[in-house]
Amino acid sequence: MLNHIIGAKKLHKYYEGEVRVHALRGVDLSIEKGEMVAIMGPSGCGKTTLLNCLSGLDDISKGKVWLDGKDLNSLSDNEKTEMRALNMGFVFQFYNLLPVLSAVENVELPLLLAGKNKMARKKAEKALDMVGLGHRYDHRPSSLSGGERQRVTIARAIVNEPDIIWADEPTGDLDTKSSDKIMDILCKLNEKNGHTMVLVTHEDRVAERAGRTLHMESGVIKKDHKNGDRVR
Repeated sequence: MLNHIIGAKKLHKYYEGEVRVHALRGVDLSIEKGEMVAIMGPSGCGKTTLLNCLSGLDDISKGKVWLDGKDLNSLSDNEKTEMRALNMGFVFQFYNLLPVLSAVENVELPLLLAGKNKMARKKAEKALDMVGLGHRYDHRPSSLSGGERQRVTIARAIVNEPDIIWADEPTGDLDTKSSDKIMDILCKLNEKNGHTMVLVTHEDRVAERAGRTLHMESGVIKKDHKNGDRVR
């Protein structure tokens, strides 16, 4: 696994309750540094659970997960939190932006929380420039379109220059035109900056933009294939 930035071996996840749910059923996976991988499948197949377990947002029940050669099971909660803060960025379907903060304040927030006050504002402005929102620094989320809010979310995800970007349905709440713009940005970040990306999507046209697609069904990966010449 040391040759891969993300790896899983016999990964299982159970959710306990009135009915025990076996969400992941022995997933084996390896993702190389710089890959852009899409995870697809029907609702409830385990897509988001897999993303959350690989990123350390959710504990695993059995098996192993490696991130950049580190065994996730061997890390404390504080160490996992620090790894996410320093080495990962997250993009979610519904933005998770703070409504009282401007775009630039939302983007610089992860740096401030990590104690990286020096140059935080300049780095936040640079990240917004990269996603085409240099003219929207001072706008609050309520005055931005859905596509613009998602671009702020992407800027926030890349502001700490992470090795890995995790994206859960990053275009799920957007129209086709805005969706295409978001995928243009993510593909550019992957190709030009070398970010490793793992994204969950239910849209074929989004998955085709990735270099590789995993098809899940009932908690297992049923198909894993390269996409060939990516659509641009």
